[in-house]
Amino acid sequence: MKKLIPVCAALALATPVLAGHHMPAPETETALSAALAAESRAADRARDQYRHPAQTLKFFKVKPGMTVVDYMPSGGWYTRILVPYLGSNGKYVGLNPKVPDGATERFANYIGGLSEKFPPKAKAWNLKGAPISAYNTDQLGEDMDGTVDRVLIFREMHNLHRFGSLHFELNRLHAVLKHDGLLGIVQHRAKPWATASYSTGNMGYMRQKDVIGLVEAHGFELLQTSEINANVRDTADYPKGVWELAPALRTKRDELKSIGESDRMTLLFRKRS
Repeated sequence: MKKLIPVCAALALATPVLAGHHMPAPETETALSAALAAESRAADRARDQYRHPAQTLKFFKVKPGMTVVDYMPSGGWYTRILVPYLGSNGKYVGLNPKVPDGATERFANYIGGLSEKFPPKAKAWNLKGAPISAYNTDQLGEDMDGTVDRVLIFREMHNLHRFGSLHFELNRLHAVLKHDGLLGIVQHRAKPWATASYSTGNMGYMRQKDVIGLVEAHGFELLQTSEINANVRDTADYPKGVWELAPALRTKRDELKSIGESDRMTLLFRKRS
């Protein structure tokens, strides 16, 4: 195993009882507000109106001092919130999937070598707070099992599904979570009536019932859903998929610019023993 590389309106189903060893609510609120207002996020804040980071992290019950896996951190949009928010007593773990057999060169380059690529990128952001480590999941040893408070997957379930990585990755994420650990997912949402061919992930969208079923089949229990990141203006039926919307705007269709970002499900699961 490679060593950690430090760098510097809701439908409530149930509410988990969590250990109370983290910071009290007022300090948590202050830490989150400070993280969101940090200068390192100056270019990120334009997306807050679509991604609602404060409400989302509260819904996922993320608190300072926790060990949090940011799954497929990509450009670090949530990294720049989580590292200062978790604080020096927390741990931030960037995690990419292992490169699947038969992956395209583009996808392999996108996800491969995170332990080498991500820490230098994060260092350039000059973040202060939780130490940062980065892996691909096939680099994780058993000593990581049962050590993680939260796993967060932001807009990446479609990639896991369409590239055949979902089974291995969800099993590995289940293993690293503590017995009371939670999995939070935000995902582009297809319409309930979307065809199977449109909602397999190749268009970026998945049906909410499918995501819930797939995750529960891998040892998780759905606790809550939320409409925090919903967008009723998104018709979720574009010929080139979700990437026709902001921020990609690949087809540059003027009529889509006013929609904003995609309609998204926000799901909270608990690890089942």
